[in-house]
Amino acid sequence: MTVFDGLLPRPAQATPTGGVLSDPPAPVAARDASLPPEGFRLTIDDGVRIAAADAAGEFYAHQALRQLRGPSAFRAVGGGGPLPRGVVEDWPRFGWRGCLLDVARHFMPTYAVLRFLDLMAAHRLNVLHLHLTDDQGWRVEVPEFPRLTTVGAWRAGSWTGRPPDGTPGHDGRPHGGFYTVDDLREIVAYAAARHITVVPEIDVPGHSQAAIAAYPWLGVTSAPLDVLTSWGINENILAVTDEVVDFYRRVLTHVTEIFPSEVICVGGDEVPTTQWATDPRSVERAADLGLSGVDELHSWFVAQLITHLESLGRRGYVWDEALSSRLSPRAVVAAWHDGVDTGGRDVVLCPETHVYLDHRQSDHPDEPIPVGYLRTLADVYAYEPALDALGAQAQLWSEHLDSPRRVDYAAFPRLAAFAEVVWSAGERSYAEFEHRLTTHHLPRLDAMGVEYRPMAGPHPWQTRPGVPGRPREF
Repeated sequence: MTVFDGLLPRPAQATPTGGVLSDPPAPVAARDASLPPEGFRLTIDDGVRIAAADAAGEFYAHQALRQLRGPSAFRAVGGGGPLPRGVVEDWPRFGWRGCLLDVARHFMPTYAVLRFLDLMAAHRLNVLHLHLTDDQGWRVEVPEFPRLTTVGAWRAGSWTGRPPDGTPGHDGRPHGGFYTVDDLREIVAYAAARHITVVPEIDVPGHSQAAIAAYPWLGVTSAPLDVLTSWGINENILAVTDEVVDFYRRVLTHVTEIFPSEVICVGGDEVPTTQWATDPRSVERAADLGLSGVDELHSWFVAQLITHLESLGRRGYVWDEALSSRLSPRAVVAAWHDGVDTGGRDVVLCPETHVYLDHRQSDHPDEPIPVGYLRTLADVYAYEPALDALGAQAQLWSEHLDSPRRVDYAAFPRLAAFAEVVWSAGERSYAEFEHRLTTHHLPRLDAMGVEYRPMAGPHPWQTRPGVPGRPREF
């Protein structure tokens, strides 16, 4: 196996020509319109030349160069040395190669998000879906509504692991944090320099208890609530008054002033309608709107905000529960259920059954907080997205990922497998991938300080003895 055989994602073509370039000069880059978008041709002979379709392709050529230099190129200091002679030609399979990072359940400081962007860039992932609001925390500063962060960004504690539904207690350890406008602009700029688009999510009309805790009139009952300390689907949802819709229009206007992404996510997932059904105002609102019942308030509410986003020149992005005839044909659908019919709308594939990386990755007895379906490294590598999708996206929900170390463990090396799935076309061999990963790529992750899950099982300090999980079976 040559150094070229160790590239990850696997390139479309890699041809070693023999020998090494002992003292490589700085690469010389030029544009080549014949290459596919984001594509590049890297030639190493008596010099180093990059032909790229665009700026992103040039950036990815530099990522390939890092890998060819060896693991030391992934350290903060060092990384020079000879390069093998040869030609690499490569381009992506999908235009949307994403990862969701949930910073609402457990807050990640700005520096940790920037580090995660570096890890994404090293794997040629180009969309960070940043889940900024949920029942357990509101993470984006909105100066017009300061209580969203003075109240909504903090909770009294958290469930430890996944105890049975209805468990009243929590760990008693206060948790919180939020990003200032300047923090978010820094994240956006840092991502853009690495050809990553940050797609923000403001989740409505469910998953909204942190906002309701800040402004109780946003809720159906207007009753005071605390920021939620437990996990799971929550019945406290938003009211459907004009005042609430206007509040979120103003929030989204503010969000678009920070995030240049064409696509803005408004969630729309897991919305129990129990409170609407028992609330006379909500029942009357549904009747006044000519809806068949309160269940249709869900799609109506989401449609109001997507219409607003479109008036600002953006596109709405929703989880598949928000699909309805009211949903704009320009909206993008995040399909986390299997077999979703989007009605011809653009779709990003996010299937829980394949690419939820917070789910347990083995039946190893020491697996920390084993929740969800068993999704091994081989399972993720075997995922085959439909070719007519915009692309696919892995998810890192953070109920049980309370630190960057835990995110590392859940994400890697499975995110490396996912990155190859969405970048590299052609037939795949898991045995070949595993050999390439362990021989060449894990040393790169070591150099970057990634605390990934070892192939043989967790290190002792990565376990969580006695913390309950909730495994699920297909």
